[in-house]
Amino acid sequence: MFIKIKKNSGIQMEHNGLEKRRLVPVTSNFLLNLNQVAEISFYTIKERKTRFDLEGHEFELPLQTRVIHLQMSYLYATYKETINGNKGRLVERQYYKLYFSPENVDTYEELRNLIENQVGNL
Repeated sequence: MFIKIKKNSGIQMEHNGLEKRRLVPVTSNFLLNLNQVAEISFYTIKERKTRFDLEGHEFELPLQTRVIHLQMSYLYATYKETINGNKGRLVERQYYKLYFSPENVDTYEELRNLIENQVGNL
């Protein structure tokens, strides 16, 4: 099942391909393949959180910002054979966090409903 995230929809995204706490606006269409997602969580930000834009400017996420956190399957993971100089194997699964401002709740609800309709045990 694919879901299309539309460009310029007011969604901001964080993923582990970026520096920590850095958000980027969704400025082009992309498809999300739900068959490649291992875990999904939905939550609302209830305390102050600071993030950074692409230029490194600090900003605060508004309270009541909604988040869809997608943890990808192990096919989309980074593998490290040495950790701090020691032999071993670290698997870091890729994730995406989609942030929806309080003014953008309709887009959040639409996307959440599409996702939940694909889950069989709710």
